Amino acid sequence: MNEKEQSLQQLRDIKMMMERSSRFISLSGLSGVFAGIFALIGAAVFYMYLNTQMASGYLSIAESLPAEVSIDYLTFGILDAAVILLLSIGFGIYFTTRKAKRDGLTIWDRNVGHLLIHLSIPLIAGGLFCLILLSYGLFGLVAPCTLLFYGLALLNASKYTLDEIKWLGISEIVLGLVGCIYIGYGMTFWCIGFGVLHIVYGAFMYFRYEHKQH
Repeated sequence: MNEKEQSLQQLRDIKMMMERSSRFISLSGLSGVFAGIFALIGAAVFYMYLNTQMASGYLSIAESLPAEVSIDYLTFGILDAAVILLLSIGFGIYFTTRKAKRDGLTIWDRNVGHLLIHLSIPLIAGGLFCLILLSYGLFGLVAPCTLLFYGLALLNASKYTLDEIKWLGISEIVLGLVGCIYIGYGMTFWCIGFGVLHIVYGAFMYFRYEHKQH
């Protein structure tokens, strides 16, 4: 290795040390892939449930604002979302912990605390806002608004983790805004945002940061 190559390697090492000290870089792309898969499965289950229980189906209910929605449907939807969330968090912790151990990093540090705080504030606000929408019968706006606030949460927390999270957040925001315009197709945009985009970005992150290490 000549002097120029040594200098470049030293610069790479310095850059890596700075990233490790200021960002949470142990986030695994596989956690995004599995979160997307669970989201698509959960959305399919919810959609089939609504269309078998309602003669009019999801689309006509969502397009009629405000809409009368039975508490049974809301309960099923909340339980369905809770299962998706728990599975996504569980697999996310597993894959991220595995990556951190492989890289010799600590998974719980100051950066993780900053990340969780900046992520949780928009998510909590979005969850409360969606409950307000439901109380007014604005059923068709709930799905796109979850995308909108989720995107804001990712964008808000992106400075503490990988750059791809920022672009994922922006993509979710755009999808949420478009979904708010095309009322009745919120579930379609929700599947794209929480399902397809998670899989695409997760796979990209995996092949960029993890696959070459195996």
